[in-house]
Amino acid sequence: MTAPHPRSRRAMAIPVGMAMATAFAFLPNLNAVAADATPAAATAADATSLSYVVNVFPGFGPSPKVKQAIAAAGGTIVTSYDRIGVIVVHSANPDFAKVIRTVHGVQSAGNTRNAPLPAQSTTDVGTPKVLSAEEVASATADATAAQDPLEPLQWDLPAIKADKAHEKSLGSSKVTVAVIDTGVDDTHPDIAPNFDRAASVNCVTGKPDTTDGAWRPGTGESPHGTHVAGEIAAAKNGVGVTGVAPGVKVSGIKVSTTAGYFYTEAVVCGFVWAAEHGVDVTNNSYYTDPWYFNCKNDPDQKALVDAITRASLYAEGKGVVNVAAAGNENYDLAADEITDPVSPNDATPSDRVIDPSECLDIPTQLPGVVTVASTGAKGIKSSFSNHGRGVIDIAAPGGDSTRYQTPAPPATSGLILGPLPGGTWGYMAGTSMASPHVAGVAALIKSTHPYAPAALVKALLYAEADDTACTDPYDINGDGKVDAVCEGPKNYNGFYGHGIADALDAVTK
Repeated sequence: MTAPHPRSRRAMAIPVGMAMATAFAFLPNLNAVAADATPAAATAADATSLSYVVNVFPGFGPSPKVKQAIAAAGGTIVTSYDRIGVIVVHSANPDFAKVIRTVHGVQSAGNTRNAPLPAQSTTDVGTPKVLSAEEVASATADATAAQDPLEPLQWDLPAIKADKAHEKSLGSSKVTVAVIDTGVDDTHPDIAPNFDRAASVNCVTGKPDTTDGAWRPGTGESPHGTHVAGEIAAAKNGVGVTGVAPGVKVSGIKVSTTAGYFYTEAVVCGFVWAAEHGVDVTNNSYYTDPWYFNCKNDPDQKALVDAITRASLYAEGKGVVNVAAAGNENYDLAADEITDPVSPNDATPSDRVIDPSECLDIPTQLPGVVTVASTGAKGIKSSFSNHGRGVIDIAAPGGDSTRYQTPAPPATSGLILGPLPGGTWGYMAGTSMASPHVAGVAALIKSTHPYAPAALVKALLYAEADDTACTDPYDINGDGKVDAVCEGPKNYNGFYGHGIADALDAVTK
């Protein structure tokens, strides 16, 4: 089926007056390997180079033979994540991957990109609607003494009982949720009190840049990551909105380029950084460019799946719960086939028919990842949300057209309110907004059960979710035509997975 709602969106231009830093540092406890090249030669090569991942046996780093083969094939090693066996390489040789795949010890290799064209692969729908001064004043007048000023507009909090949960617990400051995204504005008054500087980084090049502020979105870059961070952990501080887990810490791991690409090497860096820096939960509201679905029978795409699978499982092995958005095309991810019209999104896409059990949306469909569908203000699947029995694990509010699902007053919009860079607030919608609600609930579970491993946190997340039966028939726009088909029983189906996330149970059970 063809997507009614494009998943790639242009970034909203919001000046925040923050310059991006350019210095780089290596991950602690991971060996980074630099190729023998002069700075001038490296600069000249990078001007025409593509980026590649080369996957070898984990644990020991690239062998001398592999290093020599990379150099001989025209490659320069940018960094090596030895514990998971992923090497990031730049090469101007168009046959680099083909050549290096023949080398003994190389398990897979592929290019991570095609051409530097603008794209953005976050899973929000459209650009933010900034809250007006009049809307701020009206909401503030409706707020109770126990609420932050804009909380009356947050219909999503009572939808998962987060308002009741906050009477019991706001979450622990010893728990950190990392937002792997477009960058987080930690100077925002709703985010600053809970920001974890030590767990924040810029991973855009594939190796970490820890320069102060490098995790922030630059001028004109997407506000997406800031909005997501606020949904998770906006402080309950008498300012703006309230997060699902307003007592936990939130960090920013920036993985998208200024053009909005989420490339494999950056995502690998993000997961490994989270694993090595005490992160408890990651939120992943994007798909990895340039392929919406990565087909394992293609050697280049297989290498991308391999690399990010290794990185996400490494993080989970370190105790991290990885949460991801399901996507916004109203796709049935359990269907026999799907038409993907947008891949590759940095070259010339074509309508290719794929099998979603063999061609994966990453990190959404990777093993161990919590896959989140979106619901609207009436508690049913959002018009845009992907679905599929056996793929969707859980559901949470991500908003929907106010025309389709109108919230109860005093809330006025069916979208999700959150902070935007520069100290403002605005509405966004998408599975991008559903995923951080689940990440916040997972953080509350981790706060309640501080010694629980990732597997137990996920088990509790699913067990405590509110069973939600299939919406049948599902005719979201009321035109008499079925817009999606849900399969499965009340306690596990293709629209809601194990059910809608429950924040109150997270702090009381």
